[in-house]
Amino acid sequence: MPKFISFEEAARRIPAGAAIMVGGFMGCGSPHGLLAELARLGTGGLTLICNDGACPFGPDGSEYYGVAKLIHNRQVKKLIATHVGLNPEVAAQMIEGSLIVELIPQGSLAEMIRAGGCGLGGVLTPTGLGTIMQDAPHVHSIVEIDGVQYLLERPIRADFALLGGHSIDRAGNIWYKGTTRNFNLPMAMAADVVIAEAEHIVDIGAIAPENVMTSGILVDYVVGGLE
Repeated sequence: MPKFISFEEAARRIPAGAAIMVGGFMGCGSPHGLLAELARLGTGGLTLICNDGACPFGPDGSEYYGVAKLIHNRQVKKLIATHVGLNPEVAAQMIEGSLIVELIPQGSLAEMIRAGGCGLGGVLTPTGLGTIMQDAPHVHSIVEIDGVQYLLERPIRADFALLGGHSIDRAGNIWYKGTTRNFNLPMAMAADVVIAEAEHIVDIGAIAPENVMTSGILVDYVVGGLE
């Protein structure tokens, strides 16, 4: 059973220099309350693994939406993502040398995280072969199988995974609404500690078994939620 704790207690469990995965796609499905608290604490030197760098303004009119808060505060030393074009601060910090950015094709990143969660040795893909991508740090080597060449990409794991769920029951089982499941699903299996933020806390049984998308056995802590 996961432990239900406050945003502050959860954020304080994340030390400076930690590697954190954050679910979401341009902030859709991200744990916004947890990210806000982490930004407030100013925890720095983070390696951030997520789909993107979010954007300066959210759909609700807020500034520095999702992980953009951490980037704006210069709490991130390395960003591993699939695209960053909607957050100009990523490019600015990268050019000045204060932020290391490693771009990975979106499907490859999802599979590398899945491999990390499943204990696999890596991912074979032709994507990026013959481009500068094959010299990227996440690529282990070029492998030939039955006359076809592939990049062997390393699995990815993190110290923490920060997830955003719509409904979480008291056993930690999570249901994601619509496309908010995105990177939350594989990240739940690829970190040493999983912290899930709920929009709603529900009783056990309120989420039908076939609708459980992340099993509570994977979740260490739950924050937020309206009952």
